[in-house]
Amino acid sequence: MDTRLGPYAGVAERRIDGCWSLRSLDPLRPYPRRFTEYLARWAKERPEAIWLAQRDAQGEWRKLSYAAAFHQIQRIAAGLLQRGLSAERPLAILSGNSIEHALLTFAAMHIGVPVAPLSPAYSLIDPEARRVEHAISLLTPGLVYAEDAQAFDRPVSLAVPAQTEVVALHGDFTSRTHTPFETLTGEASVDVERAHEAVTGHTIAKFMFTSGSTRMPKAVINTHRMLSCNQQMYAQCYPFLEEEPPVLVDWLPWHHTAGGNANMGTVLAHGGTLYIDAGKPTPAGMAQTVANLREVASSVYYTVPKGLEMLVEAMRRDEALRTRFFSRMKLIFPAGAGLPKPVQDAIDEMSIQVRGRKTPMTMGLGMTETAPFAISAHLPTWQPGVIGLPAPGVEVKLAPVADKLEVRYRGPSITPGYWRQPELSREAFDDEGFFCSGDAAVFIDPAQPSLGLRFDGRIAEDFKLSSGTWVNVGAMRAAVLAAGSPYIHDVVFVGQDRDELGMLVFLTAVATRLSDVKTWLADLLEALSHRAGGGSQRVTRALILDQPPSIAAGEITDKGTINQRAVILARQALIERLYSAHREPDVVVLS
Repeated sequence: MDTRLGPYAGVAERRIDGCWSLRSLDPLRPYPRRFTEYLARWAKERPEAIWLAQRDAQGEWRKLSYAAAFHQIQRIAAGLLQRGLSAERPLAILSGNSIEHALLTFAAMHIGVPVAPLSPAYSLIDPEARRVEHAISLLTPGLVYAEDAQAFDRPVSLAVPAQTEVVALHGDFTSRTHTPFETLTGEASVDVERAHEAVTGHTIAKFMFTSGSTRMPKAVINTHRMLSCNQQMYAQCYPFLEEEPPVLVDWLPWHHTAGGNANMGTVLAHGGTLYIDAGKPTPAGMAQTVANLREVASSVYYTVPKGLEMLVEAMRRDEALRTRFFSRMKLIFPAGAGLPKPVQDAIDEMSIQVRGRKTPMTMGLGMTETAPFAISAHLPTWQPGVIGLPAPGVEVKLAPVADKLEVRYRGPSITPGYWRQPELSREAFDDEGFFCSGDAAVFIDPAQPSLGLRFDGRIAEDFKLSSGTWVNVGAMRAAVLAAGSPYIHDVVFVGQDRDELGMLVFLTAVATRLSDVKTWLADLLEALSHRAGGGSQRVTRALILDQPPSIAAGEITDKGTINQRAVILARQALIERLYSAHREPDVVVLS
């Protein structure tokens, strides 16, 4: 059966001040007041259906039904109530995706206690745990959860005050006592129900931390209304989700809005099942993802383009994996960055081979501050780079900034601001109450603006050459990734206030097949030069980076996307070599 998509229709109006206003013609329908109402519903209507599954130490799937989960959540909620947690004393979670992580999260949200899931990289990569310390100081949590006490011993000792209660599932801390997870529960009572009834759409559900490329991460307020109406937007754009409970094999981290809000929410809103994938799109982690996908067929698959690229390579070699992957697939969503055209073509070819037709792929635009769904390209003919039209209920303003149009948002799914940082909150909104995203967009067809938008990069990433011309980093990146596939993993463009445009290149593992990588790179520069429309599009020099992007330095996010600004800050010495008057032997220069 074909994947049923919702109405794709919007209106775009040019304003007298030069801005554009865009909205969907499909009005937003009602949604739950409290995000955990979904869980209570399925515990009653589909009690034995599996909500979560996670491999145990023996590699077998440990499964948790909706009824069993809701029972445990109510008991954990009773234990949390006894501790007097609140927005001023929230729950902070240091460790990654797990069944216990989910139970704690929904127990807290069920009674109006915010949850702050922190990236495990904050704890495990930085030996000084500076971002954990920043987050703990900003939040002042009443309870901290770290699943493995031994793994999180150092960050807990460095960043969590001695008087703050810490919960662990297994192991012991060397410098403090802790509360075992199994003793956290109390008896479900009328107090839990009373606390749940007091939750409103404005109650804070989560504090979600941004990546923080140039300053310490900000705690984005996510309310119950934001999360609930976001799922209603998804349902209207992707109505096939309501036809059959979705099944997701998913690795995306829950401290990130795509994994913790969008994917978890999609499963929860429709009574589906989430198989927690402990793998990720890295050479070391992909084997686990492939093993999971070979065993469990997803109906929707979300991953970053790098993950799809690695999955395509695995499916080329493995017919059983290919057949299983497409057997009930309804939608593929390459999240977070542009999808190389060769990868899309390969997925289309494999889908036709297995199913006799293409599997729809789609993209959108959103962010932590929009919970995240905001703009959607739910089109059967979607092409990479197209982000589409505003989701139902979201009003988008395109405002001229420098030589671009900045995407700005207003609506019920938009954050009220940043926790305990009022100045940053004020700076984030314009005088009409629109949230300023920093993302840029252009119309697919300026003559027909109602057709929707194409992503035009991050405004902060663009820069000027010494000639005064702007470099459109987003467009340049897409062009180089397409031309350099499958050998280029990512590129970082440099040259601010210099005469020429240069790039730092991260190669894929496939590039080892090249007999002479420098000659290949020189040929690539030549090919790009022939297509360039001017100096701001003409890459004259390039340097291949031996060291992969570093999570600790903020060069790469947990989703695997490159932080351009962080790479530039961390690799200034290499940039100087790239532009050295004495030509360095490893620098490739356009002849």
